[in-house]
Parts: sequence; C-alpha cells; structure tokens
Amino acid sequence: MSGVNDIRSTFLDYFAKNGHEIVSSGPLVPRNDPTLMFTNAGMVPFKNVFTGLETRPYSTAVSAQKCVRAGGKHNDLDNVGYTARHHTFFEMMGNFSFGDYFKERAIELAWNLVTKEFGLDAKRLLVTVYHTDDEAASFWKKIAGLSDDRIIRIPTNDNFWAMGDTGPCGPCSEIFYDHGEGIPGGPPGSPDEDGDRFIEIWNLVFMQFEQLSPDERVNLPRPSIDTGMGIERVAAVLQGVHDNYEIDLFKALIRASVEATGVEAAGKSHASHKVIADHLRASSFLIADGVLPSNEGRGYVLRRIMRRAMRHAQLLGADEPLMWKLVPALVREMGQAYPELVRGEALITETLKLEETRFRKTLARGLNLLSDATNDMSEGAELDGETAFKLYDTYGFPLDLTQDALRQRNIKVDLEGFNAAMERQKAEARANWAGSGEAATEAVWFAVKDDAGASDFLGYETEEAEGVVTAIVVDGAQAREAEAGQDVALVTNQTPFYAESGGQIGDTGVVSGEGFRIEITDTQRKGDGLIVHFGKIAEGKVSVGDEVELKVDAARRKRIRANHSATHLLHEALREVLGDHVAQKGSLVAPDRLRFDFSHPKPITDEELSRIEDRANEIVLQNDKVVTRLMAVDDAIAEGARALFGEKYGDEVRVVSMGLCDSGERAGKSWSIELCGGTHVRATGDIGLVRIVSEGAVASGVRRIEALTGPAARAHLDEQERRLKEAASLLKVSPADVAARVSSLVEERRKLERELNETKRKLALGGGGAQTGGSEREDVAGVGFLGRVVEGISGKDLKPLADEGKQSLGSGVVTFVGTSEDGKASVVVGVTDDLTDRFSAVDLVRAASAAIGGKGGGGRPDMAQAGGPDGSQAQAAIDAVKAALAS
Repeated sequence: MSGVNDIRSTFLDYFAKNGHEIVSSGPLVPRNDPTLMFTNAGMVPFKNVFTGLETRPYSTAVSAQKCVRAGGKHNDLDNVGYTARHHTFFEMMGNFSFGDYFKERAIELAWNLVTKEFGLDAKRLLVTVYHTDDEAASFWKKIAGLSDDRIIRIPTNDNFWAMGDTGPCGPCSEIFYDHGEGIPGGPPGSPDEDGDRFIEIWNLVFMQFEQLSPDERVNLPRPSIDTGMGIERVAAVLQGVHDNYEIDLFKALIRASVEATGVEAAGKSHASHKVIADHLRASSFLIADGVLPSNEGRGYVLRRIMRRAMRHAQLLGADEPLMWKLVPALVREMGQAYPELVRGEALITETLKLEETRFRKTLARGLNLLSDATNDMSEGAELDGETAFKLYDTYGFPLDLTQDALRQRNIKVDLEGFNAAMERQKAEARANWAGSGEAATEAVWFAVKDDAGASDFLGYETEEAEGVVTAIVVDGAQAREAEAGQDVALVTNQTPFYAESGGQIGDTGVVSGEGFRIEITDTQRKGDGLIVHFGKIAEGKVSVGDEVELKVDAARRKRIRANHSATHLLHEALREVLGDHVAQKGSLVAPDRLRFDFSHPKPITDEELSRIEDRANEIVLQNDKVVTRLMAVDDAIAEGARALFGEKYGDEVRVVSMGLCDSGERAGKSWSIELCGGTHVRATGDIGLVRIVSEGAVASGVRRIEALTGPAARAHLDEQERRLKEAASLLKVSPADVAARVSSLVEERRKLERELNETKRKLALGGGGAQTGGSEREDVAGVGFLGRVVEGISGKDLKPLADEGKQSLGSGVVTFVGTSEDGKASVVVGVTDDLTDRFSAVDLVRAASAAIGGKGGGGRPDMAQAGGPDGSQAQAAIDAVKAALAS
C-alpha cells in the first residue's frame, strides 16, 4: 500500500467511506482566487465555499489537489534538487468540513487514518497545537491517548492559519513522524527542529474565527475544517526513506532520466536528475492546464522551470532535447489519477521539445557571450546591467539564467542598470510607435501595459474566472475608477474572455464585483499582450484593484466554437473536393454564422457544394477529439498544418488537429491540421451539423461560402421544410411532388407567354387593342412609312415587329415605339435595304430618342434601337422620324 498511487486512493477511499464527497483536483491556474499565480494549497478550490460566497451540494469533501509553488511569495524553485523535500509541483491530500464536523471528528478521522489505514506506529507520532488551543490538546489526549510531552504547544503563527489580514482564520494542529534517534534533529519548537528526524506529515486547520480587523476577532457561526497532507512526504515515511526523491514515483522518473542520458544518479549528477524529475512534473501539469511558455506572468514561470531542468540536462551531457522523451514515464506513473496528462500528452511533448530546441541555441550563444564579457572579472565582481540587458534583449538570454551562470563564480549582476536599460528600451519603443502614424488614442495602451502588465488568457479551459482590475480606460485616458452609465475599457490580470483574432470575434459577457456590474460587449487585443474588455457599467462603481468575477456568455461562446471548428472542416473539405490550390483568404467566425473566403477561379457546382458539405459532416459524425499542440512554425507547416490568411506567426504556434483520414496513405492520421489560436469544440461531434447556405464570388479568383452549424443549421433546415410544406399545400401536392408540379407550371407559363406575345405581335401589326397611336402605311416625302405606338411589348420584341413591318412595306421606313407601365419608352427604326444609301436607321432612331428624353441610340443602317424615360411623348418620337425623312 506504500506506493504513491495506492496512498492516494487509500486516502480518498477512506474519507469517502466516512461520508465525504470525492472532489477532483482543481486546475493549477486558480479560477476563484485572482491573487494567486498558481494553486498552492488543497483548500484553494474551496476558498469561496469557506467564505460563504459559494454553496455546494455537500458539506464534507476530500481531494488530492495538484499544487505548484514556483512564483510569487510561494516560491521553492531555487531549493529544488538540493534539499530532500522541496518541490515545485506537489500533491496535497486533504479532507474538508464546511460547517459540518469540527475538531473532535477531524482529529478522530486523522488518527484512525494514519495509525490504522496507513499503519504507522503510534509511538512514533507526536502533534503540535496552538499554545492557547486547550480544546484540541484535550481531544488528542482523549482520542489518541497522547501524553502531554507528545502534544507540543506552539506560540507562533506556524500553528495559526489565516486566509489574509481579514477573513476566516484559526489554530492548526500538525502531526509529526519521528524517524528515530539515528537521524539528527529535534522536535518542533526546539532549536534543532529543522533537522530530518521529526517530519510533519499532516496539518489540520481548525477554521473557527473571523478576523474583522487587526484588533477584532469573532467566532465563526459555522466552524470548518481544512487539512493538508503532502503525498510525497507521507510516501517517504511509509516507504522508510528520508528523501522524497527516493519514493517510488521519483525513482521511476529519475530512472527514465538516467536511461535517457546514460548518466547515473550519483554525486552532483543526482541533484540534476532530481531537478529534471521535479520540473518534468511541474512543466507537464502546467501545460496540461493551459499554461504555455512565454516572457510574462505564468508563462514566464513555466519557462523558468522548463529551462532550469533543461540546463541540468545540458550539465548531464545530453546533446539533444531530453525532457520531451520523459513524458511517457510521467504519464505511466500519474496518468490514471490525472487523465489530463493523457489528454494533453501530445501538447506537453511538443511544447517541451520545442522549448528545449530553442533554449539550447539560446544557451550556447548566451554562454559564449557571457564568457567573453566576464573573462577578466574576478570573484565578487559585478556584471554591468547594460551587458546583461543586451544578452536578454538581443540574444534572448534571460536575466535569471545570467545570474545562475555567474553564481558559481560569485559574480553578481547590476540589477539597477539592467532595469534602467529595460525602461529606456520601452521609452524608445513608445516614441517610435508614436511616429508611425497610428491613432493617438491607441497610445494609452503603452502606459496601460507598463502599469498593468500582460493579461493571462484562461479561456481555452474555462468560461468563468476571477481576476483583479489592473487598468480602467475611459474616453481614451486611464482612470482610477468609473461608475454606472460610463463606457469603459477594462483590463484584468487574467480573463476567460477571448479577444478578437484570426476571424473569431471577441467574447461578450459580464464582469461583476462587490456592488457593481459591467456588461461586456466586445473584447479586443491592444498593445503587447493586453486583453481589453469593452462595455458599459450597468450599476455601481469599479476601481483599479477591485476583485471581479468574469463570466463569458457561455451559450454564445459555444456557438462561436462550433462555427470556428466548422471553418477548419470546410477548409479541408474544399481542398479535398476542389483541389490543393484552395487557400483561405479571410474568415468571420460569429455566434450566428461563419463566413469563409478562399481562392478558386470559377463558380462551384451544386454537385461540388454537396460533396463539400457531406465531407465536412462525415468528420462531424466521427466525433473525433480536437487536439491542440504547441510547435515550431516550420515543423507545423512541414507536418501539413495550414497557415491562415492574414495571421502573423511567431516561432511558436498552436496547432489544432481534428478528424481522422479514413483511407489512402494518410489513413488514421489527422484530417485537418491548422495553425490557430482560437477556441474550438472538444470533439467534432459538438459541431452538430454543418449547412452551407450560400456560395458566390467576392473578388477575382476569390469565392465565399457562408454556413451555419448546430441549432442554427437545424433551424435553417426546419424553415426550408416549413416553406416546402407551405408550397406543397398551395399546389395541392405532396412535398415530394413540388418540384415536378412547379416545373409543369413554369412550362405552362412559358407556353402562355409565347401565345400572348404572338397575339400582341399580330395586334401591333394589324391594329387593335395593342395599338394606341400611329397610322397605316403612308408616304412621307415619297418614302413608304409605317409608324405605331404599342403597349405591353418589351423592347427586345420590337425588332421582330420592325422586320415584319419592313416586309409588309416592301420599301420604306418603319418605326415602333413601345411604352411600359413605369412610363418609359423603347423605339426601333427599320430601313429597307433599298433605302439604306439614303437613310440610316441610326440617325433616325436618335431623332426619335431625343423626343422621348433619351440620349442617342445605336445599331446598323437597316435597324437601330433607343430608349427614353418619357413614354408620354411616344407619338412625338414617330413624328420626329417623319420630320427627319421629310427634311
């Protein structure tokens, strides 16, 4: 039972049998405590339950919570590898009571677990209590039978826990294990307490007070319990070792490191293997929870962890990237308990490999430059800040790595000089930008970035989170606060809101806090790394420093995700059906629809469009999971990833894969692979349905399709079906027979139109109702002339009338003026062949056109046509032709 996985399951099962709800570990990026960089204790996911802000359907719980302490005030990074019990990543097992049981039951459960379930020798256990907590001391005597000398009263804050300067707090009671007289060290509270003999294995927090002010503390109405047991420490006790790195979990990881490097874990090399094993866990779990290496915030801490391990891999002589090769060993050890490792294995592997590949280039170049810069420096000297900044800014060599490399020579870095060079660079960047022609109102974001720092995006994993307001912009200027009715731009330290990019529009939702509520109408990227929420304050007043709850409009985001993933499927389907020349030329991903522009030289046939839609829906029905990886852009392109139009890519890119090829040489491989930083569905089946609703040209060689997904697609189909049924009812046929019936009606109409036109033609030539003016054959200046005004005959049908009129005249000129219902007129003039050397139909029709307000006309000498806006002057047009003949 002493294996880490057995210990974890025993702990969880024990409390489950005693009425506790097993709660899965929360993420390492805390969504309910914006003041923390990482989840650093087991109670963090329950913080709002303890404070009363949140209620859950259970009053007691148990969890094994993943934690990281490598940033901010909780930072163990520099100690890892050189001590027995420091870790960046660790698991905190704990049981919790939210106003249910209190001290007596908590002590009873703890004592029975460690002595009966874990089988520890009660004689080797002792406890501490806060010096005034007589109640806890009496329970330890009653339940565990401990004597007074094994219940140690501690007067310091080591045994009094507080959530902050105000809020819930209470005394602690810690359980220690005595490794025996052969190990140096004294009991807690003694001068030798830092030795390895007495090791704390469990801390029980009795949350019984609320601190109202530094001088006022009151009893909580519902006292609670929060406990924490580090799994690595208790595993070391149960496995009979004094070093956490000698437990089964770390032995497996160190063994994988030894096998990969060929260097035994001994002497200085042992420390390097320990660093690699510990940092492998931290890096992999952070990546699985959505943190990626960057130069700011959480991403920077991750990069420091990764690069510290990679530096030790280099010290072990590894001549190629190492960390990524160890991921399978970690997944084997911890993947069952933490399935996110299994789901994220590809992303973890690619990220580690990419980072180490880049880091090795940085390391080699930086170390050479650093060596050149410090060759003549003696121990205790100081490297100037300008040189350190040049290494950082020009060659990508981080400051902490410079410090670490010089530490062994006892050479420090001039930090003031480094920071001054950094500020000077920022000032120059602002000055250069200001002269680039950008809108002056955008300049505010440089100051915001300096004051607030970058925003961490949490939206790949969640749509709700807590944050701290770091900046407020009103009317283009920074403000300390804003109130109801004002339009604001809000920046927070972290956010689940997606900022518009790559065709995907920005999120909307609500940002709220104590006494205020802001309706967010758009989210945009500004400056370098800022995610800005635009909206209006609906109520209350918001100030910089306020803690807020950020809620994305989840239903809207869900539709956007489906539409975004559908664009990837349609892109690949277009290439498959139309050819490899298809490339994206633009897109819009909105909640109600998607638009996709692509290169293609001709219209898409109905058959092709049907095949494209069918292929996309085949991938939807596969319900294949959508996989995201981080890769070097060149590697991603080489693997077949599509780069999207208009996007700028750095050295590292997110690669989104979905669908499986079902035939050919790529059978079983990803069907769609694209570079994309947007949000997507978890599996293709979440898209529901893809329906193309239009296709057409938008520019030369560029086509556009618009489509709907999910409920919108179904609603579109429902509306089409409703209209089909309505048409069937009007036609008095079944829906299946509508097409045939409409075809028959169309043919009947064409037949009637032909008959009507023939009747009109005969009437126009022979007199009758269609003729409203003009005369029978007459002579004009010795020339035969036929002129008539006709109604209801289109301009294109006037020429046949003129041809027949010329035949009936034999020799002469004919003029027909047709008038329409909108008051316009068309005129045709025909001249028989024997007269074209005397009269031109073009000249004559221009005379007629002028009479009806037209501008010229055109045709041949024997037949010409024109038009005009004034049909009331139709007879005047005929008279104008006659006048031209007589002149």
